[in-house]
Amino acid sequence: MSRRVLPYRTPADDVVAAGPWLLIVEDGEVALPEALPDWDYQMDLRVRRAVHVDLDRTRRESGLSSDTALMLSAVWTATGSNLSGPAQHVRMTEAGTNIVQLDFTLSGADLGGLLLLDTALLLADRRVGSRPSSPRRAGSVLWSDRTAVRLQGDAPQFPMAVIDFARTSFPDHAAWHLQISGGLESATMGSLLLLVNEQNVVTATAFQNASRPRPVDRVVLSAVYADSARVMVEHALGHEDFTEDSDFPDGSLGATLQSLFDQLFPGQSITDIRLRQRKSPALFASDLQAAVKIFEVS
Repeated sequence: MSRRVLPYRTPADDVVAAGPWLLIVEDGEVALPEALPDWDYQMDLRVRRAVHVDLDRTRRESGLSSDTALMLSAVWTATGSNLSGPAQHVRMTEAGTNIVQLDFTLSGADLGGLLLLDTALLLADRRVGSRPSSPRRAGSVLWSDRTAVRLQGDAPQFPMAVIDFARTSFPDHAAWHLQISGGLESATMGSLLLLVNEQNVVTATAFQNASRPRPVDRVVLSAVYADSARVMVEHALGHEDFTEDSDFPDGSLGATLQSLFDQLFPGQSITDIRLRQRKSPALFASDLQAAVKIFEVS
């Protein structure tokens, strides 16, 4: 682990011995992999790790008094949802070596993309009258590490809900509907919602099995992904101010749509794509079908 240069004393890396992150599953626990290819937004993630902290050495090597309170903190960040938050904080005032068990569950609806798990040993409280070389501000980082997990499932990567279309304005026999609201500057997670008709058993079952899909489920999920991509592309092209040069905020719908275009149409300008769609919509539909690789399931 590389050390950052900080404006105060920090202890050696080995004052903390952090065990590997473990993923809690039905049959027990497994080492948290670098990627979860079968993950979907309905799948919550429970993770845990044991962290050994030599409190005496940490304080001594950081120039802190023997009664200084420290904090072990775990924080998560999801690049797909642009969300982050505290997972667990453990305050430590003891002496000697403390073993902290980090154990928490992350809601699948908040995740997506790359999941970052940051663990840090912090100064718990602000210190007054301490030596200039020692940490003084609450939250000063004394040690940290980061683990990344790529979440990539077969289901489209945005929030979804399973509802009865008969109780809505959608056609009773439609299988799904991608709802897009807000402008291109709006947050993606608040702008996209995939609605699945619970009365369409084949589709609803496919999403229920998204973590361990059968061959038929993979076909259904591929069709939903292809149709969702089509709706998003058409929505984007309908905005004249949507171009490759537009500067949308990180985590916004516009930025997400730009990323989608980069993925589906690499090396092509949005202006050329818009012209092709308007000139030959039928051919463009086939281009899009090829770009999303519909039904190319493993």
